[in-house]
Amino acid sequence: MSSSPDLPRSWENPVRRCLREGRPVVGITLTVPSVEIAARAATLGFDFLWVEMEHSPISLETLRAMVLACRNLPAVPFARVPVNELWTAKRVLDMGVYGVIFPFTSTPELARQAAAACRYPPRGRRGSGPGLAMLSWPEPSRYHDSADENVVVVAVIEERQAVENIEAIAAVEGIDVLFIGTSDLSFSLGLRGRQDDPAHAEAVARVLEAARRHGKVVGRPARDAAEIARFLEQGFLFFQATTELNFMADGARQLLAPLGKYLAPGERRTIYG
Repeated sequence: MSSSPDLPRSWENPVRRCLREGRPVVGITLTVPSVEIAARAATLGFDFLWVEMEHSPISLETLRAMVLACRNLPAVPFARVPVNELWTAKRVLDMGVYGVIFPFTSTPELARQAAAACRYPPRGRRGSGPGLAMLSWPEPSRYHDSADENVVVVAVIEERQAVENIEAIAAVEGIDVLFIGTSDLSFSLGLRGRQDDPAHAEAVARVLEAARRHGKVVGRPARDAAEIARFLEQGFLFFQATTELNFMADGARQLLAPLGKYLAPGERRTIYG
């Protein structure tokens, strides 16, 4: 995760700093368009908020409110945009996010587009209109330079084509994290969600090997602490934890399961998901 040596640095994105130092980061996935949930989640010990705009109803306006609600809180907001395009990245960056997650980055051209979308010319193609972003950024007086240095660019590898192109994708300057979308990758490999097949393990290994050769951080989803510990041994550093809804369900199970013998059985006590 390189930085330009000719720019002064007074602040560093805490996620970027952890990754640069070889330390893991964990983000909670937010799918509910709630400012209150975002603000609470930012205080729970996670490194970043994975604000899900590909698979949830969260809108640009709600994202902006979440960013403002998380100012000066420990976890910083990232956004997964619905599609890898210059304009989708521009809009979430101008809302003040600290990282952009690009889905289905399956070619080196898309990887270059993602990197360019997050940096101003001459390094990239981001348009200059950061009036709102500056209001929630730690270095508003030097926002353009600071954002160029600090925004984390995450390319999601989730198709067979991406694995086939992984050497060229991993070589793209400006991509910070190669994130393996393990579920979509499984479907792309014809496995219908199964991740215990040797073909899936081989694809994951190819991404890890290419990332090591090109000095890229690798990420993936992780369900619990045991998985994170196992994946750390494999070389992963960037983790997407589960959603706020799943954490709520887990908390309900912890409370209700020990009380089963006292509570009347019934369909209404079933916890789905």
